[in-house]
Amino acid sequence: MKMLVGLGNPGAQYAGNRHNIGFMAIDAIAAANGVSNWKSKHAGLIAEASIGGERVLLLKPQTFMNKSGDSVQQVARFYKIENADIIVFYDELDLAPGKVRVKVGGGNGGHNGLRSIDPQIGLDYKRVRLGIGHPGKEFVTHHVLGDFAKADKAWLDPLLDEIARQAPLLLKGDDSGFMNKLALAVKGDEPAKDDKPAPKAQSHIRQARPSRPQAELPKTGPMADMLGKLFGKKGD
Repeated sequence: MKMLVGLGNPGAQYAGNRHNIGFMAIDAIAAANGVSNWKSKHAGLIAEASIGGERVLLLKPQTFMNKSGDSVQQVARFYKIENADIIVFYDELDLAPGKVRVKVGGGNGGHNGLRSIDPQIGLDYKRVRLGIGHPGKEFVTHHVLGDFAKADKAWLDPLLDEIARQAPLLLKGDDSGFMNKLALAVKGDEPAKDDKPAPKAQSHIRQARPSRPQAELPKTGPMADMLGKLFGKKGD
C-alpha cells in the first residue's frame, strides 16, 4: 500500500489558503477517483482508494501544519507503510506559482509541516513541491496564510486537475513524466511558442522620393521646330 499525504490546516477559515494546496491536491485526487469515504482516525482524515491499479491511502492530517508528523507517523506505523511508499504534497515558496518538483529526501526548506514529519519518520520519503511563489521575506506569513487570488485560478485549477489525472504516474515512480504532464497542463493557457505577436506598427513609412522636375520644353523657335519634326508635332 502507498500513502498520499496532503499538508494543510484544518478548518473552513483556512480552506482557500496557499498553505493548504497540499489538502487541495489530495481532494482533487479523491474526487477524480470517486473517493468519499473519509474517516477520522490517527489525528487525520483518511480514505482508501484504488488508483491506477494501486491500493492507496489518502491522508490529510488534522493536527495543524506544525504537528503534521504526529498523524503521518501514526498512520504509517498502523498500516505498516514504508517511507519509500509515502508521498507528501505541500506548498513551496521557492518555486514560481504552478511549478512542481518531485524529490526524495532533502531539507525541509523551513516548511513547518516537513519540520514535524522529518524527525518522526526520517527523510527518505517522496516530496511533491507545489510552487506558490515567494512574496519577499517580510510578507511570507501573510502570503502563505492568505487565500489564492482569483487570478491564480488560471494555473491552479489546471494544475490540480492534472495532479489528479497523472497520480498513477507518480505512484509508478515516473516522477519526470508526472512533472512534464503538469508543466504542459499549466502552460495550456499561455500562448504557444510558435505564436508570434502581431508585428508592431512601423515607426516610419518610407516616403517616395519626389521625381526631379522636368525641364520645360520650348514652345517656339528653331528648337521647337526640330522637336516637332522628331516627335511628329509642330511647334506653336
